[in-house]
Amino acid sequence: MPVDPSLAALLDQLSAAPAPRVLDTDPALLREANKQLGAGIAAAEPIAVGSVEDTTVPGPAGKIPVRVYRPATDGPVPTVVFFHGGGWLTGDLDTHDDVTRRLCRDVEAVVVAVDYRLAPEHPFPAAYDDCLAAARHVADHVDDYGARPDRLALAGDSAGGNLAAAVALAFRDEHRPLAAQLLAYPAVDFDGEYASRTENATGYVLRHQDVLDLQRLYAGDDPAVRASAPVSPLRAAGLAGLAPAVIGTAQYDPLRDEGNAYAAALTNAGVEVFARTYDGLIHAFLNLFRISPAADAAVTELFAQLKNRLT
Repeated sequence: MPVDPSLAALLDQLSAAPAPRVLDTDPALLREANKQLGAGIAAAEPIAVGSVEDTTVPGPAGKIPVRVYRPATDGPVPTVVFFHGGGWLTGDLDTHDDVTRRLCRDVEAVVVAVDYRLAPEHPFPAAYDDCLAAARHVADHVDDYGARPDRLALAGDSAGGNLAAAVALAFRDEHRPLAAQLLAYPAVDFDGEYASRTENATGYVLRHQDVLDLQRLYAGDDPAVRASAPVSPLRAAGLAGLAPAVIGTAQYDPLRDEGNAYAAALTNAGVEVFARTYDGLIHAFLNLFRISPAADAAVTELFAQLKNRLT
């Protein structure tokens, strides 16, 4: 299937002024460009939820900023801890505000979005440590959030999907209950060889060279670090006993095949998995539901699948 026509204008805009190589660019400029791109897509009126609060939770290097979205629903509800994408280098609470508002509304859950530390100023394990600390805090104080300890989930997109998968592994090893994990086009294997990285190397928002550069800035070059479970969840010693997974990948995404490989590996380990590759879509489609009906349909399905596991 060709690229969704609704995304053609965005791809034309990006290809008209190709971005410089990640390793050659000031991270501040990349972060600002990411914010501007998101601002150009967001609607004037944000998605309505019950309430939104910016606060903090304790972390290994000080307080971690979080944004707590509460649905209009009365009584106990599920809780979802969300980790934003951005290659461990860009992204924040604002770049994914549209996504987390919709997640709160559609799933009818409290959503705790985590503003973890970013590379290259804070390479691995900073982001992982922050996300794990935030998830533990929410789990230990769930009465302050959705108040249903049996309905706690993790979610994230791209680098955030990597972090959600890694934290889910830690939760399993710590015997902490976890009802589900939602992984949108997750980065789960730093050193694998995948056809999608070659097929979709350029022209679809995320370039293959971007993937390599971002991985290097986050986890360096040490093979032992790159192959460790917190960095490459697909390479964990075992995947049995993990929380049920909802995994969405995109046809035109360098990360497609590793996300699909993770879904297959989880299934082979006896984990309940819903997995779908969305034809015609590109990386970051979670943020593109306002401009693409196909992306909107994909987000609707993924969030509904997560809700089904939290009901």
